Amino acid sequence: MKISREKLHQLIARKLHQAGLNDSHAATVAEVLTYADARGIHSHGAVRVEYYAERISKGGTNCNPHFNFEQTGPCSAILHADNAAGQVAAKEGMVQAISLARENGVAVVGIRQMGHSGAISCFAQMAAKAGFIGLSLCQSDPMVVPFGGAEIYYGTNPLAFAAPGEGEDIITFDMATTVQAWGKILDARARGESIPDSWAVDKNGAATTDPYAVHALLPAAGPKGYGLMMMIDILSGILLNLPFGRQVSSMYDNLSKGRDLGQLHIVINPAFFGNGILFRQHISQTMQELNAIAPAPGFQQVYYPGQNLDINERLSEKEGIEIVDDIYDYLVSDVLYTRSYETHSPFAQAK
Repeated sequence: MKISREKLHQLIARKLHQAGLNDSHAATVAEVLTYADARGIHSHGAVRVEYYAERISKGGTNCNPHFNFEQTGPCSAILHADNAAGQVAAKEGMVQAISLARENGVAVVGIRQMGHSGAISCFAQMAAKAGFIGLSLCQSDPMVVPFGGAEIYYGTNPLAFAAPGEGEDIITFDMATTVQAWGKILDARARGESIPDSWAVDKNGAATTDPYAVHALLPAAGPKGYGLMMMIDILSGILLNLPFGRQVSSMYDNLSKGRDLGQLHIVINPAFFGNGILFRQHISQTMQELNAIAPAPGFQQVYYPGQNLDINERLSEKEGIEIVDDIYDYLVSDVLYTRSYETHSPFAQAK
């Protein structure tokens, strides 16, 4: 079924408030989840609400966190997030990073001890909407075999980049360092669909199309994705003196405990590196020139990175957001959660 963006935001915020978040924090988390669904990133949208509600209600998300913003240099800082909801911590960290970059040209802000923050392009876009370049990197659950390995070590460790063009133009790039994010497999489970055999392997290390048989994810482009996830783990984990590699907490293990995750925001003010107006003109020119490239056989058009998601978001404003019936039924119900996600394994089916 399709519902309006406003209605989806209202339903998600209501459920999260019911679980224990205050109105402001519930609205922020709902903002990021609704953003994801509107852009067609359903893996990071409403499908996550029931899990969040269980963790919040069990105390694994701090509903009354004390944020401590520690500026460690003219362009560097750490936001100690006290295991707040990840979206709330990531948004606050980006607000602070934008302020530093406006003053000093560059900002590098690490966020320590936070929860899962969802679609991180939302935070990179915050920087772009302020006229700056935004880059965000974060840790995630260990669920990926390193290239050539048979045991899990790293998480999907995503990165997001956004840069402003003229007017409302923004070019956005957002990727997991695996072939696909774990949330895509969760979405396939929710929709009762199979997955491509290039995404994951089963317990025997064989490719699988069954989302319930997944035992490990595969790095994108083999050694290249493996190298990227290593880099992101260092920048958002080791750099911030947080757990790293397979020490990173699992989303599905002990939902009564904070996750202690890390995220790193990097913000660059183009005006400190040249002509800020010309920079925005050239970003828009890049977007236009990419669109003008002759498409290869089998393709109708060349899109700039993230353009397909921009199109989804504009369509959702007119046509509504597609939501799986079961998820909608859960959101409108008074039930906090109907199954436990505390499975102690990222790949186990919630019961």
